[in-house]
Amino acid sequence: MQSLAGILRPAARLARRPVGVWRRSLHLRVVTGTLVLSALVTVFVGWILLRQVTDGVLHAKVVASVGEASAGFRSAQAAIDAAEPSGDPSELTTQLAQDIALRGASGGLYDVVLDVLPAEGGSQTVARSTRATVLPSSIPADLRSQVHSAQVAYRYTMIRRANEPDSPGIAVGSQLLEPRSGATLDIYYLFDLQQQQDTLNLLQRSLVAVGVLIVVLLGCVAWFVTRQVVTPVRMARQVAERLAAGLLDQRMRVRGEDDLARLAGSFNQMATSLQRQIRQLEELSRVQRRFVSDVSHELRTPLTTVRMAADVLYEARREFDPSVGRASELLQAELDRFEALLGDLLEISRFDAGAAALVLEDADLREIVRRVVDAARPIAVRKGSGLELHLPHTAVVAEVDSRRIERVLRNLVINAIEYGEGRDVVVRVAGDGEAAAVSVRDHGIGLKPGESAMVFERFWRADPARARTTGGTGLGLAIALEDVLLHGGWLQAWGEPGRGAHFRLTLPRTVGDTLDHSPIALVPGEGGPPRLARAATPRALGPGSSSASSPSPAGSPSSAPTAPPPSSSSSPSAPSGGTGGGAR
Repeated sequence: MQSLAGILRPAARLARRPVGVWRRSLHLRVVTGTLVLSALVTVFVGWILLRQVTDGVLHAKVVASVGEASAGFRSAQAAIDAAEPSGDPSELTTQLAQDIALRGASGGLYDVVLDVLPAEGGSQTVARSTRATVLPSSIPADLRSQVHSAQVAYRYTMIRRANEPDSPGIAVGSQLLEPRSGATLDIYYLFDLQQQQDTLNLLQRSLVAVGVLIVVLLGCVAWFVTRQVVTPVRMARQVAERLAAGLLDQRMRVRGEDDLARLAGSFNQMATSLQRQIRQLEELSRVQRRFVSDVSHELRTPLTTVRMAADVLYEARREFDPSVGRASELLQAELDRFEALLGDLLEISRFDAGAAALVLEDADLREIVRRVVDAARPIAVRKGSGLELHLPHTAVVAEVDSRRIERVLRNLVINAIEYGEGRDVVVRVAGDGEAAAVSVRDHGIGLKPGESAMVFERFWRADPARARTTGGTGLGLAIALEDVLLHGGWLQAWGEPGRGAHFRLTLPRTVGDTLDHSPIALVPGEGGPPRLARAATPRALGPGSSSASSPSPAGSPSSAPTAPPPSSSSSPSAPSGGTGGGAR
């Protein structure tokens, strides 16, 4: 079986190549279709033409043969009727056959076979031939029986001669009567059709040659005509691919004034319009990023001054009136949040500018998770939630930027506590030879359909009316997504209302490796690492994608291990990071 499989696999690969060429090449399909249809039409027309010619040639030969034979029958019957009454029938038959043979030999028109049936029964056969000795077996049996009941009959047959090859022919027979003795004489004229057969064979070969030539010429015409249409389409495809790759100055060459030329002109106008709009958007985005970066940096100086004043007031809050002291505490808390927001905005601006870089090291994810869980326990105690930690016995080492991964996990754990409704939060770590994963599961309010992709948007919140108690900035999960994308990993979410949410971080063991599965199932209760489909794009999911089958970022799966129930939603996303809890 293994040897057979080893043979079939290369054969399957070889078979896929022509299939791939056939599916990709419109030119090949059009030319091949034209050749096939032309061949079918040529064969059909040639068959009809050959049949018409054959019927015409054979019909003319039959008419001439039957006419010739009928004249011979009348002449032979007249000779029999005019013979002396005392003549010997055998001598009469012999003389009659010789006369007929001499007439046939003069033009090489036919051979003759005679059967004499005496009145008292028995059979005597006399054969005469104009060019060779004809065998009596040349006469078809059904013609012999039909001659006894009809005046003149004919059949197609094979003329068999003693020392010559067989040839096609027509046998025309009739029965004559010797009135005095009561004997009957069956006369069969055999007309050779070899000349007609040679003519039809020549015609058939000519039709085949002409048909092949016509098919080849039609194929060349189809190739030439299709090339005139396919070449501009291929150029448009190539230009479109270059435009999609960011080469916005690519244009199609316009030749002539036909429809294809107008299509190329319209395509170029569209490309110019897209280039102008994309550049406007890029400039707007650049100005926006620059504005956010500049504002964030410029706010540092007044914020530092305000921070110094607030620290003084906060330290002296016990000396103030209780209401003023409370105000200083609120001021201190809001300044902390303001500083965290500024830090997140600066981090987002670095991601947008492509300036974020990884500081890689081999780290055990179990240690990073322990640090995050230990730091989050006081918050969990205040919320009334428990933290369950499930770690494997062996180290789960991966090449990561520990600071960024710790920030990602801190966001996930704090969000789970924030939205866990006081229930336990489960943190799990798993790994295999290709990937390492950390999941955070809460049993709180959960996610509505469609929200599993939207949670990674900036400043998005599942419930805007919900009070934030952990001081998050609303950018945590968006930054976490960017952090995981830098590692080439996935950050995915699943949730159902009332069943809580499940966030899964999956990282390759080595940065740069391609992920195709995760050691932890995305949908709770489903076991086994899912084999996932190829990713559509290395970016985060946009709004509106809400199921496990949605396209996913940076090599992330396009579907969960098994699709969640209809009310659930899960969507693959890429890594994230960011300080503070993200909105949900």
